[in-house]
Amino acid sequence: MLKQRILTALIIAPLALWGLFGLSADYYVLFVSAIVLVGGWEWANLSGVSVSRRLIYPIVMALVLLGLDYVRSPDIDLAILYGAAVAWLAAFWFVIQYPKNAIWTSVPARLVIGFIVLIPCWIGFVELRTNLWFGKEALLYILLLVWCADIGAYFAGRRFGKAKLAPKVSPGKSWAGVYGGLVATTVLAIACSFYWGLNNSDRITLLLITLMVTAVSVLGDLFESMVKRHRGIKDSSQLLPGHGGVMDRIDSLTAAVPLFVLSLKLTGLYL
Repeated sequence: MLKQRILTALIIAPLALWGLFGLSADYYVLFVSAIVLVGGWEWANLSGVSVSRRLIYPIVMALVLLGLDYVRSPDIDLAILYGAAVAWLAAFWFVIQYPKNAIWTSVPARLVIGFIVLIPCWIGFVELRTNLWFGKEALLYILLLVWCADIGAYFAGRRFGKAKLAPKVSPGKSWAGVYGGLVATTVLAIACSFYWGLNNSDRITLLLITLMVTAVSVLGDLFESMVKRHRGIKDSSQLLPGHGGVMDRIDSLTAAVPLFVLSLKLTGLYL
């Protein structure tokens, strides 16, 4: 299994970095859209849609993305990002209540939730490359943030992980892992703030945004874990041998990216 995971990572990591940083803006949008649509196909599985009808969902999502790309404006993007913030507050409630609160468990409800999870993520990723105010450094930062959070959580959880975070949702996650992730991303924020030459006010702003987004990224992971547990499956798909599916790789980003972009817009922080 470990060998398979490493081989898959050696293939997909360069492709992902090339798609995110090596393509022109237009092709970048197509690349991000393709990832989101594959995630949509997997979400249809998480929602309990039969195999024969599963392709309909990403097709509908593609039409929505085309429509959004045509009508997008700063006000529309901001409204969607605000909606995402509210939605993730609701997701937090669902996670802490699981399995008591069952209003999201019907197939139609989960299909709607898939749009709420993936569309703002698409908006956020598009903004991070096509908005000149943010640029590639902001995109790289949010990726590093999620990776550092995962690495910090892994090592702290293995060493100190006795108190479980949400045992009914994801028994493997611990509070120590959360704290480890926060420590790791705090170091990242401080290091990057000095690299970018931020003043003290902006340095504190970046740190507060980083801590908030780190916590939200954990929620993104937990929310997908909750849906998979309800569905009775371990992975969103088997597209990435040893890694599960695309949703298993971007679950943290679906929550982190929209909230990160919204925070940059609201604070005016320039990275």
